[in-house]
Amino acid sequence: MKRRSVLAAGVALGAGAVGGPVPAWAAAEPGLSAGDVAAARRLFAAGAYTRLGEVLPLLLAAAEHSAEQGPAGAARAARAAGVWVLASQLAVKQGRTGPAGAYAERAGTAATRSGDPVVLAAAARAAATPLRRTGRTDEALLLLAEARTHLLSGARPAAADLEAAGLAALTAAYTAAQAHRPALARDFAARAEETTLRLARHPHTPGRPRELTAGQCALYGIGIHRHLGDVDTALAHARRLRPDRLLTAERRARAATDTARVLLDAGDAAGAFAQLRMVEAAAALEACRPAVRALTVHVAGLRPGLPGLGGFVARTVVSPV
Repeated sequence: MKRRSVLAAGVALGAGAVGGPVPAWAAAEPGLSAGDVAAARRLFAAGAYTRLGEVLPLLLAAAEHSAEQGPAGAARAARAAGVWVLASQLAVKQGRTGPAGAYAERAGTAATRSGDPVVLAAAARAAATPLRRTGRTDEALLLLAEARTHLLSGARPAAADLEAAGLAALTAAYTAAQAHRPALARDFAARAEETTLRLARHPHTPGRPRELTAGQCALYGIGIHRHLGDVDTALAHARRLRPDRLLTAERRARAATDTARVLLDAGDAAGAFAQLRMVEAAAALEACRPAVRALTVHVAGLRPGLPGLGGFVARTVVSPV
C-alpha cells in the first residue's frame, strides 16, 4: 500500500495531536521502524483507539513480515514485540480477551528473541491481563516475578531496568489482589514503591517522561486495595492521586475509572458519575469501553435522575463512538 492511501484515510495523527512527526506506516514494502512503534504508542496514550485500530493492521503485517525473515536482529525483534504488546493492550480495552492473549503470546516470543529484559517485561505485563482473566493467575505472577528478577539481577540496574521492574511489580500486585492474595499483593506493591524511590535518584533523561512515578503507584493502589476489600485505603489512594500529574490521557481516564469503581463500592453513585464524566473528559473513547459502559449502567440503575446522566448514557452506552 502506498503512503498516500493511509494519509488519505485520515488514520494518522499529525504532530499537533499526539506529538512527533507523522510516521511512515504505509511503506511499499512492509517495514517497521522505531518511529512507527512510538507513534502508535502515542495514539494509545492519547486514547485514540479508533485511529490506532485503523493503522494497527499495517503494523501487525510489518511485524509479521519481520518475523518471517528468518532470525531477526535484536532491534527488529524488539520493535515487533512492541507492536504485539500494543495490539494486546488495545484488545484488552475492547474486552477481547482471546485476541489479547494471542497477541501477548506473539509479543513474548519476539521479546525472547530480542534478548532485551525491558522488552521481556513489557510482554509479561501484556500477558498478565488475559492470563488472569482466564484463570491462569499463577502463570501471570510467575512471568512478572521472573521479569522483575531479571531486570534487577545486575549490580547497578539502569534507569530503564528499574522502571520496567517497578511496573512489573505493580502489575503483579494488581494481579495478586484480583486473586485475593493480600500478602503477595502488598509485598509487590511495596517493592514497586521502593523501586520508584530508587528510580527517582537516577538522572532523568530530557524528553523521556517516566512512567513509574508516585502517581502511578497511587493509581494502582486504588485498584489493589479495592480488590482486597479495603475501600477506605483505596479511597485514600484516590485522594492522594493528582490526575493532572499523570502523563497521558489513557492514565487519567484509568484513574477516574478505578475511582468510580471504589466510590460505587462505598455507595456514592453521584461521586462515581462525576468520575465517569472525568473519564470522558480525559479520553472520550475510554467512556465507551465495555467495562466503563457497565459502570455507567450500574450508576443509572442506582440514581437514574442524576443531572446530565441521560445525555451521558446516550453518548456512551446507547450510541457509543
